[in-house]
Amino acid sequence: MTDMAAAVPAKPGYRYYVLAILILVYMLNFLDRQIIGILAAPLKAEFGMTDSEFGLLGGIAFASVYSTLAIPLAALADRASRVWIMTGALAVWSSFTALCGVAGSFGQLFLFRMGVGVGEAGGVAPAYSLIADYFPPNQRARALAAFAFGIPLGTAAGTLVGGLLAATYGWRTAFIVVGLLGLLIAPLLRLTVKDPVRGGTDAPKPVAAPVDAAPVAASVPAKGSDKVGRLAAQIMLGLGGGCLILAALGQFAGLAIGNPLVLMFGGLLATVIGVSFWVARATASVIMPKPSFWLLAFGAASSSVCGYGVAGWLPLFFMRSFDLTLAQTSWYYSGIALIGGLLGIWGGGMIADKLGKRGKGAYPLVPAIAFLISAPCFILAMNSPWLIGLVLPGGGSQVQQLTLAFLIFLIPTGLNLAWLGPITAAVQHIAPAPMRSTASAIFLLINNLLGLAVGFYYFGWMSDLLAPRFGDESLRWAIYTGMGFYLMAAVLLIGASRTLKKDWID
Repeated sequence: MTDMAAAVPAKPGYRYYVLAILILVYMLNFLDRQIIGILAAPLKAEFGMTDSEFGLLGGIAFASVYSTLAIPLAALADRASRVWIMTGALAVWSSFTALCGVAGSFGQLFLFRMGVGVGEAGGVAPAYSLIADYFPPNQRARALAAFAFGIPLGTAAGTLVGGLLAATYGWRTAFIVVGLLGLLIAPLLRLTVKDPVRGGTDAPKPVAAPVDAAPVAASVPAKGSDKVGRLAAQIMLGLGGGCLILAALGQFAGLAIGNPLVLMFGGLLATVIGVSFWVARATASVIMPKPSFWLLAFGAASSSVCGYGVAGWLPLFFMRSFDLTLAQTSWYYSGIALIGGLLGIWGGGMIADKLGKRGKGAYPLVPAIAFLISAPCFILAMNSPWLIGLVLPGGGSQVQQLTLAFLIFLIPTGLNLAWLGPITAAVQHIAPAPMRSTASAIFLLINNLLGLAVGFYYFGWMSDLLAPRFGDESLRWAIYTGMGFYLMAAVLLIGASRTLKKDWID
């Protein structure tokens, strides 16, 4: 145990103070992550990017390192001070966000965004573990839902502050200001938050374990029984090595076997994932054989393709299709993200905690229903002129169209985030307490590599693909096609609702 380790304070007030600080840090996490969405127009103009290139900048540049490095950092957090790791992570990602403001080329900005991902890799999984050790099982979904408030708060703040700063002082100032803000908060986290006893709020076991035994030791693989994690690591290392060999043959032997740069990047990514799985092989061997883990992870990832993608591209959609300025878009979309996000996250956690008393299947079932409602609501919100036109000739005024769109957008924006509390709580309960940070990181690896990297790029790529036919409205049609990912997410999470009871660890 580290020098910061302490039993959970008796006073509930401190517990909620810690939660508030973690929400603030998560807010900065998403502020720095999502600010690039509102800066799409000036960045594309500055560096002459296509929608696809901007999709790479907002997606794979960040997600490749954010997702993969999260596992070794989370494994470290299961053994060392989680507060120290989060403090260092906050300082690193904030520094790289500020550096984005001095980028002189697309390549430099790409590398600095990768740096933001390096820092943010250590900011989420340790926080999940801290919350699980500060709050008892019957309060965790709500506590994790409250923690997830950082997403709409950060998205709204990044959109509003970043957009207004960019409109007034330029996009470089926006990056620098929000980066420096995080550096000011890092000491507050380190000096005022204590690392609690791991598993200290878990339900007591019926048979007392020896003093020197780890809690829920029976759930932890014995030495040598980490075969599943080893196999996963070996597969990814083999895949990575194969891609690197093909890249070398293409580059130096002139063999036409694909783009050497893409093969090299894919090989390095697979290699890092393989190393991460090797580091986390014990935890992987506990959670990977459980069907619930895969259903939860791929269900969340499918929804995140839309969640991250739509959040990243809606500002540009409003500017193209609703004729809003950068400043107007900042106010408009920040309001949608804040109000809709807060209501959806809290509602999802509260409902799942209540229904979870009747059956564990409620944790994935609640967000599954939410996704089925989200898809048509997004399409309706994007077509508010048509809706008004059913009542008023000509589709009404722009103010009426924007007002109706705002109100409808609140529904899918909230439902789109309702999974965060229930699903992250469920993931905490398919792994024993000493492995929760690492289990969360493996879950986030899948969620973010598919959700953030694919989602952000998919909508940009599809927009470019549809541009010859639809022009400036190509982004609208790209978003339409992405709604199918919500349907896929719902099917996967309904499947998880049927397996979760068997895989649950109290």
